[in-house]
Amino acid sequence: MTVDPDANSFGAAVRDLIDKQAILELVPRYCRGIDRMDADMVRDCFHDDATDEHGSFRGTADEFVAWAFDLLAGYDSTFHFIGNQLVELGPAAKDRTARCESYGIAHHRRAGGADHKNLITGFRYVDDLERRGLGEPWRIVRRIAVTEWSRVEPEDSWWSVPDGFTVGARDRTDPVYGHPNTSFGGNDDGQVQQR
Repeated sequence: MTVDPDANSFGAAVRDLIDKQAILELVPRYCRGIDRMDADMVRDCFHDDATDEHGSFRGTADEFVAWAFDLLAGYDSTFHFIGNQLVELGPAAKDRTARCESYGIAHHRRAGGADHKNLITGFRYVDDLERRGLGEPWRIVRRIAVTEWSRVEPEDSWWSVPDGFTVGARDRTDPVYGHPNTSFGGNDDGQVQQR
């Protein structure tokens, strides 16, 4: 990014960086909500009139959350990792648009090894986002989840977590919720799960 030393263009560049940072934080927050089974966090990433195209699913944000959480309940754990992200901002305005392309890998784990239950997928999220008013949050208005590849892992290739290790939880008992600065509050007792 080239910045003109002129105060107006410098201020615009700073606003662009702030907008980009907000968008870059939105996608990992969505992934946290999915992996921790926090439907409120996931839903908060979308505008009320948003749509999602996700695998075989096509529908509204509310319909997507219901569909996804029903599907995810069949897994013991999921782990969404976001890699490369590219944000392209629309013109600066009170209401602003952007597109964010995010590359990711998702692991879906279910003990017992049922077919297609230990699944690893390479994907991209192609998100159209809007900030509807100055100072308002960026949210997804349209998402297309693009599948690039997927594979099934056999049960015997997974390592069992030894006793005494802190393990992730699929609810608000996860360690991330124990910090007071965490989005959507902390857990009640600050306890973490150990195997």
